[in-house]
Amino acid sequence: MCKLSPADSKGPGESRSRLKEGAAAIFLLVTAIVLFACGPQASSPTTPPTGMANKTTIILGAYTTPREAYGKLIPLFQHQWKDKTGQDVEFQESYLGSGAQSRAVVGGFEADLVALSLEADVNRIGDAGLITHDWKSKGAGGMVSNSIVVFAVREGNPKNIKDWKDLTRQGLEILTPDPASSGGAQWNVMAAWGAAKRGFVDGYAPEDDNAARQFLKDVFKNVTVLDKGARESIINFEMGVGDVAITYENEVLVAHRAGQKYDYVIPRSTILIENPIAVVDSNVDRHGTREVAEAFRDFLLTPEAQTVFAEYGLRSIDTTVAKRTQAQYPPVQDLFLIEDVGGWKTVTSTFFGPDGIFTKLLEQVQAEK
Repeated sequence: MCKLSPADSKGPGESRSRLKEGAAAIFLLVTAIVLFACGPQASSPTTPPTGMANKTTIILGAYTTPREAYGKLIPLFQHQWKDKTGQDVEFQESYLGSGAQSRAVVGGFEADLVALSLEADVNRIGDAGLITHDWKSKGAGGMVSNSIVVFAVREGNPKNIKDWKDLTRQGLEILTPDPASSGGAQWNVMAAWGAAKRGFVDGYAPEDDNAARQFLKDVFKNVTVLDKGARESIINFEMGVGDVAITYENEVLVAHRAGQKYDYVIPRSTILIENPIAVVDSNVDRHGTREVAEAFRDFLLTPEAQTVFAEYGLRSIDTTVAKRTQAQYPPVQDLFLIEDVGGWKTVTSTFFGPDGIFTKLLEQVQAEK
């Protein structure tokens, strides 16, 4: 059986320190080629229970931030599936920035299941004809977990970062991923844009596109590193780079579990990050893995699995679990949705297309540096 090398795909139980060694070495093209080569050997056709093979393999293509949660969820599912069917399930896992992962699947990486940062990245796979079912009919509109955009700051918050306006301060060093490869980065941009438009950035007129555009420009003048993904960005921050990192709340909470001491700030206005999951029809049908892939997706929506996501800093989509764990998540004064700033179908082209608002703005900022 073809195996992934450590540089291509790390196991889910590895420590954050281990991740630091390889974070900068992941190259999308190499990953896609290696995993694609593994595809035909990776999955045994699943037959009815009476003649089920003793072992099958499914390939999970995910964005980087929930890998620790999957490190606990996958063994739970493997045990349950074994008890139910007598079959062993092997997982091959790939973790990349959400946009990079999505493009890898479109380019030939044969993931059976994708767990990505944002809806637009699943839509890309659907638009390529690889997802043919209504993936939004499962879970909370196709979503498996939630988070919010926050600011990671040094212990004690020495720069006294309190809200969005503080990110425009001259001399501040900010980290955020690159929207070209990271779904987290796109969430960060839209959180900043939405906060400005909704009147929560002092000194910038509300409901004014030009003012919101200027605010984004003023923030990105201070961005010193654009990493490939949210995980790479926060690891750089943990290594001492920058004063503040715009990131997922769950990234910081996972870091706290691992012993990191930095703090985080929730701005008055921020966006609800909604993370989708979908079975990739063309690949599960090719591999004969639809039954087990759909079972794993459905397992991730159960209260048991949602409780695990909550343990790793993700806000649950299950109302009962969310209520039970709400004490660990501070409230947000103004929590808005991507639909409040146009929805991904509009946002993807309007902000991040070749002539998009943010694409052009970033070009201007980089030209002026």
